[in-house]
Amino acid sequence: MSDISNVSGTSPRLGGTHVSTTPVWSVDPRSGKRRERVGVEASAGEVGVVVRAAWEARGSLVDRGVRAGFLRGAAGLLEASGDVLVEVADAETALGGVRLRGELARTCYQLRAFADVVEEGSFLGVIIDHPDAAATPPVPDLRRFKVPLGVVAVYAASNFPFAFSVAGGDTASALAAGCPVVVKAHPDHPGLSERVAAVLRRAAVERGLPAGVVGLVHGFEAGVALVGHPLVAAAGFTGSVRGGRALFDAAAARPVPIPFHGELGSLNPVVVTQAAASERAEEIGAGLAGSMTLGVGQFCVKPGLVLVPASPEGDRLVEALAGGVARAAAGVLLDGRMRDNFVAGVAERAALAGVECPVVPGGEGERGVRAGFLTVPAGRLTEPGAHDVLLEECFGPVTVVARYGDPAEVDAVLARLPGNLTATVHLSAGESEGQGRAGEL
Repeated sequence: MSDISNVSGTSPRLGGTHVSTTPVWSVDPRSGKRRERVGVEASAGEVGVVVRAAWEARGSLVDRGVRAGFLRGAAGLLEASGDVLVEVADAETALGGVRLRGELARTCYQLRAFADVVEEGSFLGVIIDHPDAAATPPVPDLRRFKVPLGVVAVYAASNFPFAFSVAGGDTASALAAGCPVVVKAHPDHPGLSERVAAVLRRAAVERGLPAGVVGLVHGFEAGVALVGHPLVAAAGFTGSVRGGRALFDAAAARPVPIPFHGELGSLNPVVVTQAAASERAEEIGAGLAGSMTLGVGQFCVKPGLVLVPASPEGDRLVEALAGGVARAAAGVLLDGRMRDNFVAGVAERAALAGVECPVVPGGEGERGVRAGFLTVPAGRLTEPGAHDVLLEECFGPVTVVARYGDPAEVDAVLARLPGNLTATVHLSAGESEGQGRAGEL
């Protein structure tokens, strides 16, 4: 097991005409105090050095057996370093050891799963058309298979420091395809990012690959420079709509546009039918409380909008939701900026006409937040106006419950939503068995 307790020197030395001196600090979100200086933000020139190192390493990934061995080796080294990595991850994210150990296990599973795919080989999509001179017209010798694009830029997520970060799914899939990776580390867990990158580089070297096959850079400007670098062939991003949109636009505006694969913020609407509310109002309400407060409301699929009938059964559901949310413990978000945005966001929403707060969300002490939810008549959301903010994600432990009187209001609200990661419908037993008319609430 390598010594990953000291991050000094884990990144390759960087050159360029301009060298950044802006420090990168690891910060404890529970206290807001700096833990350690991780390094410095990368300048555009320094980003270029890391990208070129990755580009020059691309030929080393041609052998699929080597790629599979690299991915499995990385999984093994991550597991061997698990105690230290989880300790650092918790110190930087406050997500808790139990959650983080599960996420690390998922990350190692992803790496091994992609190794299996690499060895199996069907992802190459190989097609061979043999020549036939006797055919009319004659058939030439035609062969098709997929080849790696080149260097992939990966933008790490804040809320999954293992599974959607340096060694996460975007990195694993790119390496499996034979593409070197340069990761833009998330500022919420820079110390962990350096340590995980060091593990991946060690796994690469142990398989005879250049360490530059996995690069890591820090800083906002580094992220902008990365997506615009001419040797970067694709980008993967997990994060906010605003950040993802800016990077997508930059990728599309290049002289040679590149693919941009983004998982952006999501409202994840939930619809509860009248029949479902009549059948199990308390069960649904309690389940929603657990879902929206899970991980202090920082999961990508947190339900941010719940459409509930304006009926006595719907009232029971809301009462059960209120009880569950009120019992949820206060927690700490990933960083102070997110906490500020959460407090401001819920205050803005709560001030709108017609909005009520059965359980008031907001700040708790100097660093924490408390869960809550808002209610609003669904009709307020069917037309553009001041209430549009209720149809936008508010990151943290809050959801909006829209009470509808007519199923047509549900259709009107859903028609106004942009793309989402998930959508859920709670049906009664009769509806789920097809006894109700398809599509009818």
